[in-house]
Amino acid sequence: MNGLFKNTFNDRTTKRGFFFCIIIIVLSIIYVAFYYRFLPPLIPLFNQLPWGEQRLSKTIGIFIPPLIAFIIFLINLILASRFYAKAPLLSRMLAITSFLISILTFLFIIRTVQAVL
Repeated sequence: MNGLFKNTFNDRTTKRGFFFCIIIIVLSIIYVAFYYRFLPPLIPLFNQLPWGEQRLSKTIGIFIPPLIAFIIFLINLILASRFYAKAPLLSRMLAITSFLISILTFLFIIRTVQAVL
C-alpha cells in the first residue's frame, strides 16, 4: 500500500495539492471547534433550499462540509495514486480539485459562522 502512494507524492504538484488540502481541512475543523460554543442551536446550513426551517440544521451540522471535503480528499487521493503511472495529468487534476474544494469549503464555513454570530 505504501508503494501505491509513493509515486504520487514524488510529483511536486500532487504532493503540494494534497498537502495543502489536508491543511485547509484541518484549519476549517479548528475554526469550527473554536467558534462552536458561540453558535446558536440552529444555523442556516442548507442555503439552496427555500426560506424557512428547511434551511436550518443543528449546530453539529457545521461539521458536515469539512467531513464531505475530507471524503472527497480521500477518494481523489486513492484515485490519483491508482492512475498516476498511466495518467499523471489526471492525478494532478485530482489534487488541484481537492485543493479547490477544501478552499471553497473553508470559505463556506467562515461565511456561515460569520453570518450567525
